Amino acid sequence: MSQYYNPNRIRNRYDSNSTELFRLGRSKIDLFINCPRCFYLDRKLGVAQPPGYPFSLNSAVDKLLKKEFDIHRAKGTKHPLMEHYKVDAIPLVHEKIEEWRDSLRRGITVPIDSTNVIVTGGVDDVWVNPQGEFHIVDYKATSKEEEVTLDADWQIGYKRQMEIYQWLFRKNEFKVSTTGYFVYCNGNTDKEAFDGKLDFHIKIIPYIGNDSWVEKTIRDAIDCLKSNILPESGSDCDYCKYRQAVKAYEK
Repeated sequence: MSQYYNPNRIRNRYDSNSTELFRLGRSKIDLFINCPRCFYLDRKLGVAQPPGYPFSLNSAVDKLLKKEFDIHRAKGTKHPLMEHYKVDAIPLVHEKIEEWRDSLRRGITVPIDSTNVIVTGGVDDVWVNPQGEFHIVDYKATSKEEEVTLDADWQIGYKRQMEIYQWLFRKNEFKVSTTGYFVYCNGNTDKEAFDGKLDFHIKIIPYIGNDSWVEKTIRDAIDCLKSNILPESGSDCDYCKYRQAVKAYEK
């Protein structure tokens, strides 16, 4: 992965005196929550955590789901999964839907007053109910023997992700339901043979979000970037624990 990783990045670093808008993405807000030090090293000093390998299979599932729901978007109909799980909504038709899905270059954005920061996020989909409320939708793919849920401790990141998206749309003056949906695809491994295909059990899981924490957290993250003091590590940050352990052998 070395050709994809620059440990001393010059671009995309926060500068409070810059006239250019600084994009603060949803994943970096989550990084700030998990480890303020890694966040500061990345966004201000240009030293990011080494990236993991991309989950190409997950990306393929996302693309195929989007194509599938787009068929029903064009027809103004519910997807059979929405019928099965009694979701009273249809895929949203909106001129900016593709822009909102583009997390790398566009996404849905909110400028933060009195700063040069613009918060961004790219959603997988948006559904709309008969009352005109938006439901934020996120696609997930996994493969496990047990039933998929949102109950694991590590899935708090999924919930925060949903709540940040809900906040972004509300700040853009859309009516947003507190209920978002995870379209969760669980790969079947109980088949006798692979036969060149992977079957999924797909489940729609509702989640009631609460975005009351989002704006303060964003302000705290910006204050962190404005400081000239390296913040403390997150208590559960494996990257910081690794660096600390290595120091004992580098003396």
